[in-house]
Amino acid sequence: METILAGHYQIVKHLGGGGFGQTFLARDSHLPGNPLCVVKQLKPRVKDAATLEVAKRLFDREAQTLSKLGNHDQIPRLLAHFEQNEEFYLVQDFIPGQLLSQELIPGQQLMETYVIKLLQDILQVLSFVHQQQVIHRDIKPTNLIRRSLDGKIVLIDFGAVKEVSSQVGNSFGQTSLTVAVGSPGYMPSEQLAFRPHLSSDIYAVGMICLKALTGLSPRDQEIPTDSRREFCCAAFQDIVPVSPGLATILDKMVRYDYRQRYATATEALQALEQLPSNQPVSHATTTIFIPTTSVQPTTLEQPEGQVSLDSPFYIERPPIEPDCYETIVQPAALIRVKAPRQMGKSSLMSRILHQATQSGHKLTI
Repeated sequence: METILAGHYQIVKHLGGGGFGQTFLARDSHLPGNPLCVVKQLKPRVKDAATLEVAKRLFDREAQTLSKLGNHDQIPRLLAHFEQNEEFYLVQDFIPGQLLSQELIPGQQLMETYVIKLLQDILQVLSFVHQQQVIHRDIKPTNLIRRSLDGKIVLIDFGAVKEVSSQVGNSFGQTSLTVAVGSPGYMPSEQLAFRPHLSSDIYAVGMICLKALTGLSPRDQEIPTDSRREFCCAAFQDIVPVSPGLATILDKMVRYDYRQRYATATEALQALEQLPSNQPVSHATTTIFIPTTSVQPTTLEQPEGQVSLDSPFYIERPPIEPDCYETIVQPAALIRVKAPRQMGKSSLMSRILHQATQSGHKLTI
């Protein structure tokens, strides 16, 4: 039996859940083409009047926040919100793409230039969030999507957002949070103590970058610390060297004391932009040959046309982009990007070539 909400949101499948609710993929039958959307359900386990009042307050606050944040291109728009059978629902844009967790493969150390670009992408959208005085409180690889259309990072799952100006007062006149939200490994100590700050998000982003660099899991406490039990790049230099400039930024992002971190994403982004862009990680030189219509190797397929499944150039495996970054710097590398129109092929190839040149390789066309 199919489930239809609010008369026109037809549930397609269950995406996940936890805490107060569940998330579903749905189709909107009221719009042409029945486009996909994401429906988030807030379902209190206990339905007494007091609990429903708290749930209603959380729901209204989240809806207001999402409506405000959805103006940014890299945050899903809030399409609707409603109540049904003492349960609350938020409807947002569906973002086609892959989770960042699919790129951060356990044990795989990604290149520093990839990490810098990733850090820049996340901080750009997080700067907008922080400018609205909103703390996300649950930034982690599974809450970041690399959008298929253009490769941009999209920040999702604002079920954990907390507006600084709307903390709840208790009977003693003190402020406290109604719900402890976050994910082990990405949640700093002050957030565990129900006192998150904007810099708590900075910590989470820093831990994502340490995971990308080392291939180790913050959740499983695999990333080494120094003698003070602080996370820092010097603690894993024997695993993967990190340039001094990036190490300084990451070390500050993941300080134990929130007052020693960058206060906002904008501050961290400004520090990142000061990194010299002309310092390569590797000094090797590789000539990258790009076939054209005037020069076509006789031992390879023509550059036009469909690639057959048994072709040596047909490689379908996630994560596509990091794999291309690794492949393009190999001697005699050849990468062909095949996809339908308007799926970001040119943008992807541009990023691949930029990655190679930023790594100290020479581009010859």
